[in-house]
Amino acid sequence: MIPLRSTERVYSTAAVTTTLIVLNLLVFLYQVTMSPPALNRFVSQWGIVPDHLHVFSLLTSMFLHGGWMHVLGNMLFLWVFGRNVEDLIGGSRFLIFYLLCGFAAAVVHVITNPYSRMPTIGASGAIAGVMGAYLVKFPRARIITLVPIFVFITTMEIPAALLLLYWFGIQFLSGIGSLAEADYTGGGIAWFAHIGGFIAGMLLIRVFPPRRHRRAWYEDE
Repeated sequence: MIPLRSTERVYSTAAVTTTLIVLNLLVFLYQVTMSPPALNRFVSQWGIVPDHLHVFSLLTSMFLHGGWMHVLGNMLFLWVFGRNVEDLIGGSRFLIFYLLCGFAAAVVHVITNPYSRMPTIGASGAIAGVMGAYLVKFPRARIITLVPIFVFITTMEIPAALLLLYWFGIQFLSGIGSLAEADYTGGGIAWFAHIGGFIAGMLLIRVFPPRRHRRAWYEDE
């Protein structure tokens, strides 16, 4: 299932969300220009390698991606869910929130993969935090989603809570399954970064109050 857009209205321009998307795409375009050896060195330097961790990589890794599908998929999810969260708490606070979620996701990944020598990159952990925040703040919203049904593909309005809990369930089960793996050199998906980011987002969003002009309609205010 591929989310396309939220039915929840946005009342302001999503300047920070848009800037993050543009920045991620520009960094990826820079990666594309590199030769394979240079790209490997670049990713090893700026990505997270738990076995010999550099603290700065906890931040820089979330702006690197491993391929077109990786970056475009992440940016689509950021656009669908990020706009409403940014609109709710404001651009500057959203940026802080986003980076904190990415940092938390990276820490969880390092803790659960302490001996991995494979660089981990991507904005997925930070975006998972945005999705966790969306679940807390907009549980009754509906997401226009591209859904395959047998040989057909159609769009459906799916409740945000159902879609996000389904996504989190996949990450959790996949993460538990990955614990049996003992290969510290191979690649793969950083399941626990997704899990950590999502939970961090659900918790952290509670300390970022809605902007004043949004409190009139927001149910918790």
